[in-house]
Amino acid sequence: MSTPSAQDREISPEQLCIGLYVHLDMHWTDHPFTFSSFKIKSLDQIATLQSLGLKSLRYSPERSDGQPLDRPADSPAVPPASVKPLEDDPAYQVKRERLARMAAHQAKVAACERALMSSGRAVKSITQNLFAKPKEAYAEASTLIGGMADSMLVEADVAIQLMADKIGNEDVYFHSLNVAILSMILARELKAPAAAVKLVGLGALLHDIGKADLPDRVVRKFTPLTTAEAAVYQLHCEKGVAMSTAMGVPAEVRAVIEQHHEMVDGSGYPRRLSGTQLSLLTRIVALVNAYDNLCNPLDPQRALTPHEAMSIIYGQRRAQFDATVLTTFVRSVGIYPPGTVVALSNGTLGMVVAVNSSRPLKPTVLVYDPAVPKDSSVVVDLELEPDVSVASTLRPSQLPQEVFDYLSPRKRTTYFFNADGSKSS
Repeated sequence: MSTPSAQDREISPEQLCIGLYVHLDMHWTDHPFTFSSFKIKSLDQIATLQSLGLKSLRYSPERSDGQPLDRPADSPAVPPASVKPLEDDPAYQVKRERLARMAAHQAKVAACERALMSSGRAVKSITQNLFAKPKEAYAEASTLIGGMADSMLVEADVAIQLMADKIGNEDVYFHSLNVAILSMILARELKAPAAAVKLVGLGALLHDIGKADLPDRVVRKFTPLTTAEAAVYQLHCEKGVAMSTAMGVPAEVRAVIEQHHEMVDGSGYPRRLSGTQLSLLTRIVALVNAYDNLCNPLDPQRALTPHEAMSIIYGQRRAQFDATVLTTFVRSVGIYPPGTVVALSNGTLGMVVAVNSSRPLKPTVLVYDPAVPKDSSVVVDLELEPDVSVASTLRPSQLPQEVFDYLSPRKRTTYFFNADGSKSS
């Protein structure tokens, strides 16, 4: 059900025709259609609408391709014989299957949340042991990343999943996890060997450990760093190498820690390396780290939406990153990354909650429908809706307040992943 517009008009069911954009003012589970507002495209849809027993419907003239039919004089709104049990409608059977998929999706999200919370606790423990128990910290990191990588490498369909704000309440830890998860997925898409996927995950998880040996007034400063502070900040790469040596990490992981701010065009630091001087693993982590820093800066007021961050990376900073890695990253994370607020081609507003690399233009979207309680909101896989696509992206601030409250766009973007051979919704 959509919010009534001043331009909407009431019509009777027998006035329906192909091309009308209609709104069903009823609970989402009481009709067989995917959306409560849509443009009629077939006679079968008209027959189903007329079987719902409604006395009237709303339609939007400005979004319709024509005018409704004239209503016959003195005719009943719905012939009694046309009303049939909803359960007998084949379209509703399809919807029941959709409801089952949504329930399975919610169960997977809950499993992701539990796994993310467990992983967050592990990263916190690793961070606390960096100085006192470096060998134990490395062993714990290896176990954590090994489990994630094994799951990704075994399952055929890995969907990047947006997590709730309440899960990522420790920004230091979820930044490391974001970079590790996205880096491993990217390495997987680049057909890296299993051993390399685990190494890039370890390097990504530990890439910022050197910050633990820097003053908080520099590391946690919201405002721009002075020249002197920037010089101190850049030391986290060097300090990270020293700490990783004490941990006993492989050389490939140590290189990621040292070089994750280097750029292929030579504009990075600490050594202004370029091109093939950087390993593939370093080029992966450098890109993912830059992306996540745009989405999740220290100052949340400066945070970009995932779509904006991707647009800047690809449109303005492309020369800084390996071309193959960047192209694969766009395909993996999606044109519309999880967390992107979108307007769909049918006029519905929603937020991307999952994306699979095989369908970057058809993400899974949580849709705004005030007829459906927020805690059981509708999640639609656009791959299953060939007539619906993403029309545009929006900043959360552009949403009406009731839509903002319903979709609850994340203040910070936290990712985990579904690893499953079947569709996630």
